[in-house]
Amino acid sequence: MAHLPLTLLHRQKYIQDQLNESADTKKKMFDACAGDILKAVDAIMRTYNSKGKVFLCGNGGSAADSQHMATELVIRMSKPNRPALAAIALTTDSSMLTAGGNDLGFENIFARQIEGLGNAGDTLIAISTSGKSENVNRAIIEAKKRGMTVVGFLGREGGTAKALVDISIIIPSDDTQRIQEGHITVAHIICGIIENEMFG
Repeated sequence: MAHLPLTLLHRQKYIQDQLNESADTKKKMFDACAGDILKAVDAIMRTYNSKGKVFLCGNGGSAADSQHMATELVIRMSKPNRPALAAIALTTDSSMLTAGGNDLGFENIFARQIEGLGNAGDTLIAISTSGKSENVNRAIIEAKKRGMTVVGFLGREGGTAKALVDISIIIPSDDTQRIQEGHITVAHIICGIIENEMFG
């Protein structure tokens, strides 16, 4: 049985509600997240000042956010003609991910890459709306073993990851969509501060 489309009024109300919810979450983020965002900026700046690399990982929408932020760091966000910054999203190599999933288990696909590529002084940005993603949490544990700093982009109460990371940026929402919107906003803020401070 076909569903009847929403009326124009219902659609408009849905749009308004979604925009209001998103705006409300972002307004709460200053008090909830600003201090931890600044700590994350300092950690990433230390990594870059010591010629280190930033790694990022996450699943689904968080994988897309990993790739988005890595691109902003390597290519640029708003500063033309600046040097590239070293950033690697661990979510992009299909051969690596499928071999790791097949041979080592999906829970190890990010940790194995950190084992091979990560060094003391590097930073891992671990993105999880729940903080309960096993493959992300194993990457955090491996990064800590290697002397890396770990920044968690998290949501809800922070999940298991909250206790594992060095710096936890927890979006003040229980809604996955709002958390993801918060994460990419935080990513843009961090990249903007880093560009301004490193390249004038």
